[in-house]
Amino acid sequence: METREMIYDVMDACLLAGKIMLQSGAETYRVEDTMTRIASSLGVELTHSYVTPTGIVFSVEGTRPAMTRLIRISNRTTDLKKVMQVNDVSRRISGGSIGLEEACSQLREIERSSETYGIWTQIMAAALASGCFTIMFLGGWPDFIPSLIAGGAGYYFVAFFHRLIPVKFFAEFVGAVVVCVVSLGFISFGLGNELDKIIIGAVMPLVPGLLITNAVRDLMAGHLVSGLSKGAEAFLTAFAIGSGVAVVLSLL
Repeated sequence: METREMIYDVMDACLLAGKIMLQSGAETYRVEDTMTRIASSLGVELTHSYVTPTGIVFSVEGTRPAMTRLIRISNRTTDLKKVMQVNDVSRRISGGSIGLEEACSQLREIERSSETYGIWTQIMAAALASGCFTIMFLGGWPDFIPSLIAGGAGYYFVAFFHRLIPVKFFAEFVGAVVVCVVSLGFISFGLGNELDKIIIGAVMPLVPGLLITNAVRDLMAGHLVSGLSKGAEAFLTAFAIGSGVAVVLSLL
């Protein structure tokens, strides 16, 4: 029979796994399923989890008094490698190849790891993607370089203002303004042909594609609160990007 201390340790492992996944961009239903599987594989049945984009509630039935834990999620980013690593730990727990102590150790190591690409690598990737999007949207090759530079500049300012001002959606607004101003600068100097194609390609790295996908998948899985909240966040991000472009163009 499980002791309360052992159940508490299992809950720690489940909450840590859920926290890492939710902060790294995993879908709500995937987080809940992973936590339930880990608890069941470690001998704790009859668990319940409730996950939203900003918090996780996890409880265990059959204990007196009932054991319920809550953790707050304040920061979310995209790191699908961490999601994959937590899934791998969960599969090994289910397969019996690792125990609770080793699983907790590996999860803490995953949480501490920071293997994302450097900011300048991200900026160069965003710049290259911007130019390629412009060509994909039937822009001409003369628009490739302007879109590349505008997209890189916009992404740089988004990353900069995310760290400088903790006001959500403001960084995307500023990034869109920078994209539009740089694109207009190239057009005014005759270094591009189609302003709309340049701007559209340059703002694509700012579009919350993963957030939109997760919102739809959560809604299809029946997680209405998470799906609607993620959809609202994606809508507001898209609105901020569109507003930044509209403000600059309206001042012409």
